[in-house]
Amino acid sequence: MKRLRAWLIRLCGLWPAARRERELTDEIESHLQLHIADNLRSGMPPEQARRDAILQLGGIEPAKEAYRDRGTVPILENLLRDTRYAIRQLRKNPGFACTAVLVLGLGMCASVAIFAFVDATLIQPLPYRDPARLVGLFETVQLCPRCPLSYPDYLDWKRLNKVFTGADAFEDTGFTLRTTTGAEMVRGARVTAGFFKTLGVAPALGRDFRAGEDSPEAPHTVVLSYAAWQKRYAGNASVLGRTVTLNGAANIVIGVLPRDFHFAAAGEPEYWAALHTTSNSCYLQRGCHGLHGLARLRDGVSVQTADANIRLIAGELQKQYASNRGQGGSVISLTELEVGHIRPILIVLLCGAGLLLLIACVNVTSLVLVRAESRRREMAVRTALGGSRARLAGQFVTEAVVLVAAATVFGLVSARWLMRLLIGLIGADQMAGMPFLYGLGLNPRVLAFAAAVSLGAAALFSITPAWRSFLPDIREGLAEGSRGSAGTTWRRFGANLVVLELATAVVLLVGAGLLGKSFYRLLHVDMGMQPDHLATLRVAAPDSMHDSDAKVVALAHEIMNRIASLPGVESVGISSMLPVIGGNTMWIRVLGHPFHGEHNEVGYRQVSSGYFTALRAKLLRGRYFTEADDASKPPVVIIDRALAEKYFPGEDPVGRQMAYSGATSPPMQVVGIVEDIKEGALDETTWPTLYVAYNQDPDDHFSLVVRTSKGEQALLPTLSATIHRIDPGISTYDLRTMGDRIDNTQAAYLRRCSAWLVGGFALLALLLGAAGLYGVIAYSVSRRTREIGVRMALGAQRGTVYRLILQEAGRLITAGIAIGLVCSVAAATLLRSLLFGVSAADPETMAVVAGVLGIAALLASYIPARRAASVNPVDALRAE
Repeated sequence: MKRLRAWLIRLCGLWPAARRERELTDEIESHLQLHIADNLRSGMPPEQARRDAILQLGGIEPAKEAYRDRGTVPILENLLRDTRYAIRQLRKNPGFACTAVLVLGLGMCASVAIFAFVDATLIQPLPYRDPARLVGLFETVQLCPRCPLSYPDYLDWKRLNKVFTGADAFEDTGFTLRTTTGAEMVRGARVTAGFFKTLGVAPALGRDFRAGEDSPEAPHTVVLSYAAWQKRYAGNASVLGRTVTLNGAANIVIGVLPRDFHFAAAGEPEYWAALHTTSNSCYLQRGCHGLHGLARLRDGVSVQTADANIRLIAGELQKQYASNRGQGGSVISLTELEVGHIRPILIVLLCGAGLLLLIACVNVTSLVLVRAESRRREMAVRTALGGSRARLAGQFVTEAVVLVAAATVFGLVSARWLMRLLIGLIGADQMAGMPFLYGLGLNPRVLAFAAAVSLGAAALFSITPAWRSFLPDIREGLAEGSRGSAGTTWRRFGANLVVLELATAVVLLVGAGLLGKSFYRLLHVDMGMQPDHLATLRVAAPDSMHDSDAKVVALAHEIMNRIASLPGVESVGISSMLPVIGGNTMWIRVLGHPFHGEHNEVGYRQVSSGYFTALRAKLLRGRYFTEADDASKPPVVIIDRALAEKYFPGEDPVGRQMAYSGATSPPMQVVGIVEDIKEGALDETTWPTLYVAYNQDPDDHFSLVVRTSKGEQALLPTLSATIHRIDPGISTYDLRTMGDRIDNTQAAYLRRCSAWLVGGFALLALLLGAAGLYGVIAYSVSRRTREIGVRMALGAQRGTVYRLILQEAGRLITAGIAIGLVCSVAAATLLRSLLFGVSAADPETMAVVAGVLGIAALLASYIPARRAASVNPVDALRAE
């Protein structure tokens, strides 16, 4: 065993170097003495005898090298030697090493972190059985291409389709959970009995819903999410069979979902309850749409085929039911449904990170090439002494690998920190729609991506200096002595790299500018209200009031009166839905206008008399609601400008009557017109909206808007405490300022994140581009010291030298900006889905980018130009 170990150590050349060299020297010397002795016996003089002996051995150093190769594995020996030499070289040049590792590490950090998001969102398969066969089902109308289903339509689609092995429905909702400390609102979902079977998900504990368990007469059952099981029941298996009270109804816990299960389309429900038609009267109405469909395709059936089949069924239902006129259907893959809305921003960010990585690689390549140029004499000497090109190339490869390895470690550590930072910046509401990001990290695919980037960078940093060292003019390297050679080759190559850097920086800066401008325009869109100093929260009435509109109205009035009496409160209002969220719609018809069963779909809100005052919405005509507009009076409504212009063109709507189409409810009189309020997404056209008096059509779940003269954030806890003093059974949740709601809408969030991240990439690109230009100009100046000295000795003024250097820089800057602007127009097409109120070829943005980058680049060039103008001609000529 000891002999084997000794042989392996000797084979790999790992025994102590000093001892090995002593043994080798002794061995060579013994052979040399034998040859010398033979030559002396033949009559040669001592000096000639030794010289002839050395020649017979082929030289002492070559003999030693040959002996080393026979005694070890040459590849491993050379690798170890080159690695040690590379480390020594980097330690001798800490400025170069630290700069290269930092620049490349930052580029890798950005690209790896963004790729991790891409992997978690677009590459990692959804946690369901054969997720590619799962699709979402939607009804379509003119204003809504992806609308929820009505329960009767869902049943018909399930019965008549020929393309699904299973079709189910779900509704994301909230439940009032009865606890020992009072009522609490929790996230929840209602699903049909086959929902989890269609997904192909089995509970980690217990069972899921059985067939028929969603029928009206079946007991109420519920499945827990894994998080709820841990949070509320401490992971106790005895939870099975326990009763939990949701919305006043007792539900039996039958199972717990797996830890890694998520379903982004429903958010993050804690409780998954069986869908019973008795729990919501909307389920029984064909014209009431509140469910989302889920189905699994049969084998061999494509999404397009399923879509055609559903469209055919929807067409048949239009013929049978008046409520279905103008209403189609669509089928969309579940993957597209869950991640389609964030795919554009991820692609944009990945491209931005890739461009930043490109700039980093270009910068490091420039550094490596400059260093290789300064080592040409060393390479020439090593070649003249017998070093092969392969050995020289191996040294460059080893140095590149050591450099990239250090940068990779730094990049991975930084990427992990950046991923945590970005996840922490995602709001709770946004995270509920992206639960697949909880597993974000350095998984094998991300590490493989990092390895691929590292190998590519190592190859680039190896080939560049190796190619330079293979140029045939070795004697030039020897003749130039310590001055080295920048040479025209480096100046041309370095200049091209700088142009590439500047062009890439322009693309990133233009992208950041367009996204930033879009975000600004989005936040400053006319909302028809004043969002500052508005506190908001949502309220759920106690279970005991759900069956009485009069009790709900009385409770709402009591809440508003109590809050209105708080210090600093100026006005209070109620709405069934808050602005910028979206919400319910209704079909209407205008009495006195021709009507043929059209679906005139408008937004629908139940609001109190103080709602518009609290928002500070503008009344265009008529009046607001009053407390006298109650259930004892004829129904009255207020409409917005968009509804008035669309359904009352050229008329005065005030005093006219409207009605719900397809319903037997009494007509409603228009009493006022308000300016359009942004009731939907910030980046979408506002639907025509109808406002009904809350006193005439109350809802036991409503939202409060409170205008205050003080800080609205500090008021939120007081609002919740005031309401709970009225009745502990009231649930209050989602306490936020209106400003926070606007900032955290999906439209604002996506644009804010993309603007900040691409802006960060662009800033780094600007700094790296300026640094790259500085390096090229400074190196060029250092190699032209003699030329500049001669010029100044012959009478050239400092201004002339400034112009000489800045003209060289100006050509590079102009070329880089021009190429970058052309490329940015093409690259901006990727941003179209994220732009708002800005064209992809926005001239203002491009002009600002060109100006900023040009000024920054000129400033970077000024320093070496100033140094050149300060050259003393005598010193320059003496140095040469």
